[in-house]
Amino acid sequence: MSDTAPAGSASATAPATALSDLEIAQRATIRPIEEVAAAAGINAEALEFYGRYKAKIDPAKLRVPASGAGRAPGKVVLVSAMSPTPAGEGKSTTTVGLADSLARAGHRVMIALREPSLGPILGMKGGAAGGGYSQVLPMDEINLHFTGDFHAITSANNALMALVDNHIFQGNELNIDPRRMTFKRVLDMNDRSLREVVIGLGGPAQGVPRQDSFDITAASEIMAVFCLATDLDDLRERLGRITFGYSYDRQPVTVADLGVQGALTMLLKDALKPNLVQTIAGTPALVHGGPFANIAHGCNSLIATRTAQQLADIVVTEAGFGADLGAEKYMDIKARVADVAPSAVVLVATVRALKMHGGVAKDRLKEPNAEVLAAGVANLQRHIRNVGKFGITPVVAINKFATDTREELDWLLDWCAAEGVPAAVADVWGRGGGGDGGDELAAKVAAALDAPHTFRHLYPLELSVEDKIRTIVQEIYGADGVDFSVPALKRLADIEKNGWSGLPVCMAKTQYSFSDDATRLGAPKGFTVHVRDLIPKTGAGFIVALTGAVMTMPGLPKEPAAMRMDVDPDGNPVGLF
Repeated sequence: MSDTAPAGSASATAPATALSDLEIAQRATIRPIEEVAAAAGINAEALEFYGRYKAKIDPAKLRVPASGAGRAPGKVVLVSAMSPTPAGEGKSTTTVGLADSLARAGHRVMIALREPSLGPILGMKGGAAGGGYSQVLPMDEINLHFTGDFHAITSANNALMALVDNHIFQGNELNIDPRRMTFKRVLDMNDRSLREVVIGLGGPAQGVPRQDSFDITAASEIMAVFCLATDLDDLRERLGRITFGYSYDRQPVTVADLGVQGALTMLLKDALKPNLVQTIAGTPALVHGGPFANIAHGCNSLIATRTAQQLADIVVTEAGFGADLGAEKYMDIKARVADVAPSAVVLVATVRALKMHGGVAKDRLKEPNAEVLAAGVANLQRHIRNVGKFGITPVVAINKFATDTREELDWLLDWCAAEGVPAAVADVWGRGGGGDGGDELAAKVAAALDAPHTFRHLYPLELSVEDKIRTIVQEIYGADGVDFSVPALKRLADIEKNGWSGLPVCMAKTQYSFSDDATRLGAPKGFTVHVRDLIPKTGAGFIVALTGAVMTMPGLPKEPAAMRMDVDPDGNPVGLF
């Protein structure tokens, strides 16, 4: 890869301005993707072009030294965060800026990010391409449809359910009980109206009536399978293992029983290849896969991470929301599948999030208030200690906002020093990682990569599912214990009976609190986590525990971001962040 920004890329080092993220992206210099690929050591035969600035990589055609044949796989830096405000704390921005800064320091770096979902893009939170002068490009295309991966996953998911309902209509040879479906149709959109629906109405020719529901595509088990598959053969096998429901005699029914895993694999074969793009500063980035971390496992595809490890010495990746969600799942789910355990962890903290967890109202987070930081820092402290339970001391990245005061930033730096945790202020939104905005953070992360550590999982797979959940809620969330609903207790018995108790657990929980109550901020104590249901994801290879009121089909806010979006006379997006 190139260790410098592309010629003419003045925007990589420009000072912060009133420009929007979209305007910054549109003014950036962007190189043809074949130049980015060549600098990253990707041979032309492995590239499949999607226009001038995007390409897919076929890992089977890559010609790079394999691990053990001249080079070790790249070390992984996992970027996570403290519990976020509703707008997010800039985890993707920090990931991009840190990678750019490491490249600026002379390291061979590649980024591995998740793909954005249209639900939050048109809703409230925004996309996942970074921000300011630390973005992946072309930002608008990445946020809107990109290379069609989400559409392929949506199509495969819904093809499965169309085939299941057709099987029932055509005589139901597998004896499928329509009342005991565990797999849902999906849509890449926030749409609360689809949480509960009835299908098959209108008479015998229209199918068999049954109650159904939709999830958002990011919550689909096919998304999880897609992101954990090691190659095309593994994808087919995992798809075949998906349990979509139960028979009338309460036996699990799988995709392999239906015999359609080959067709689903065919729909996903092109999407499975990682997508190559670039940052404003020219650092290569793989953007691939997109499960949410509050309702799924929150990590980009394993194939993209491993491809990046083949090509770079350092891979900077991220896991969604706070470290209680995405990071824990990265350690206990993704890092069990392959050798992608992190060598360093970065925790993104912001002054505004500390204020929120200290009790400041969300509409007053921009006001200077150094006094309240001491109350809110308990949230960050718990995340730091949680990461330590995996054998790694994290680096705290203080993502700087324009409203932060020097007094507030210095207070947080002093607190981290007293805790014995390395920390740095990162102004990668305003000055870019290709500029000097992330130099200090990059130096501390580079030092952390060389520091000795012994990675470990939080729990052994031999524990029962109940004990795995109890371990997570007590060790990571700080809860007193866990309460299982009657349906969840029945699921536990089914899981044991069907031989699934050796699977890891994927907690579906609010991202705003360590508890399952979004209003309990800070570092709450004296609470119980309530598990209302358990869903075996036998293809992905984990058990989803639904807690509290978390929804697998989000809704839109009162004033969706879509209200501000349009295109100009030339067809260019307007109002996209």
